[in-house]
Amino acid sequence: MPNYRIFLCSLGLAATLFSCKNEEEKKKPEENKRPNIVFMMSDDHAYQAISAYSDKLINTPNIDRLANEGVLFENASVTNSICAPSRAVILTGKHSHLNGKIDNLSKFDTTNVTFPQILQDAGYQTAMFGKLHFGNNPKGFNEFKILPGQGSYYNPRFITKDGDTVIEGYVTDIITDLTINWLEEERDPEKPFLLMYLHKAPHRAWLPAERHYKEFTKKEFPLPETLFDDYTRIHPEDLKADSPELASQEIDIEQPKSRKSTAAKTAEMNILTHMILSNDNKVKDTTLKKLGIKERYLGDPTSRMNEEQKAAWDKVYSPINQDFEEKYPDMDDEDLMKWKYQRYMQDYLGTIASVDENVGRVLDYLDDNNLSENTIVVYTSDQGFYLGEHGWFDKRFMYEESFRTPLLIKWPNKIKAGITEEEMVQNLDFAQTFLDAAGVNAPDEMQGKSLLPLLTGEKDAWDRDAVYYHYYEYPAEHAVKRHYGIATKDYKIMHFYYDVDEWELYDRKNDPQEMHNVFYDPDYTEVREMMVKKLEETRKKYKDSEKLDKQFIKVYEDK
Repeated sequence: MPNYRIFLCSLGLAATLFSCKNEEEKKKPEENKRPNIVFMMSDDHAYQAISAYSDKLINTPNIDRLANEGVLFENASVTNSICAPSRAVILTGKHSHLNGKIDNLSKFDTTNVTFPQILQDAGYQTAMFGKLHFGNNPKGFNEFKILPGQGSYYNPRFITKDGDTVIEGYVTDIITDLTINWLEEERDPEKPFLLMYLHKAPHRAWLPAERHYKEFTKKEFPLPETLFDDYTRIHPEDLKADSPELASQEIDIEQPKSRKSTAAKTAEMNILTHMILSNDNKVKDTTLKKLGIKERYLGDPTSRMNEEQKAAWDKVYSPINQDFEEKYPDMDDEDLMKWKYQRYMQDYLGTIASVDENVGRVLDYLDDNNLSENTIVVYTSDQGFYLGEHGWFDKRFMYEESFRTPLLIKWPNKIKAGITEEEMVQNLDFAQTFLDAAGVNAPDEMQGKSLLPLLTGEKDAWDRDAVYYHYYEYPAEHAVKRHYGIATKDYKIMHFYYDVDEWELYDRKNDPQEMHNVFYDPDYTEVREMMVKKLEETRKKYKDSEKLDKQFIKVYEDK
């Protein structure tokens, strides 16, 4: 009898345990074991303007949370430093020459398969809010509200599945409201989700929210060391006289008879000469007319503001105009450059303050609703940006500040908190990373590499030693010449072509500001030969070629 009772008790305990296990499985269905993905991206957010990278310009405590709780990448870069092509690379996992989106002007080929489509087919719920830059109906999304083209900072229009709509307010706040509302009201808790949270800020022309322009217009920022760069670089003619060995070398590349890099010298993105006082620095037309200043007019940047918003704006910016009107007659070029730089930084960084606040709102929502533990959160930009380095604003070049992009990722229990990663990674890698994390096979035509080995401590599986870059949009806005190149941790080589044939080589460790082109320096002969060969091999690996260069030039010239 006692044995029978023990048997019954055992059965009862087993049944109870089995029941508990079933209940646990119901609470955590198989779908929910796959990670959620929150992809946060801003437009033109320089890594120099994130305090986890540098605290010289601004404090960004909320974006820094991702570095503190995850990994910060020091060598993240883009394949083509311009808005729409960068986004096409991110979505397709393919370089511009394969996905076809080489510049902002060309159409995005919608026959491309994107990673959101693949995740959606694999059972993910997908949503996109903010700036896509191209397309009216993004493929692979259950829900979207996107800005048309560049969008507007104030009272923006959005494209939705139900037609266009205008939402009153400030764009960064609105994009966040839409994002959190989707998480709160439309997210299916039975499914993993992909959420693309995409900011317009800090894209030109920079209009901060009222709470931030009141603060940032009172600030003064340190000048970059290379603000007054004259683009002087070492030229082979200066070396040959002292180096018979170099003079005897046959190098099938001609340099202009100048000490200046043609591409850098002729680019139209200098703060002094190309930044527009009215649109960029917020100097009123009436002020310009009084001072007799004539410049290209891009329209009133405050035109979408309502009366209340405009009144608040004028209360702060009218005194700035009055001050400029008084000082301008006595300004020389150096004074004007410094004034324009400060105005640039005040507005640019003011828009970033709003981005940081709103990133904090989303992170707080994930924490407060028990979503953080199983969610990959990424913060990046579609490319880097010049904040006065080399006297520039904008991007496009393979030089460091536009080539390099911020990248911070957290994934609790998977990524060790507070680490820094030095490996060479690119926006090309996002598609395969997200598919890998979701347990979905990536298409063979994708060209990136999953970052999971770097995220999960399996670094020995990472074997990339160089990344590839190619910029096409020339002749066009800002006049940055066509060029391609590769970068390793130690060196960077670039070939400028089309209407020039020039090469530049930089020692990234010893010349981080890229002030000395050592392509013809005899001390770098072996490095040059190694990098030229590696560039040829990398072009072949990614299926790029001189034939494609000529094909895209013809397409551009035929437009």
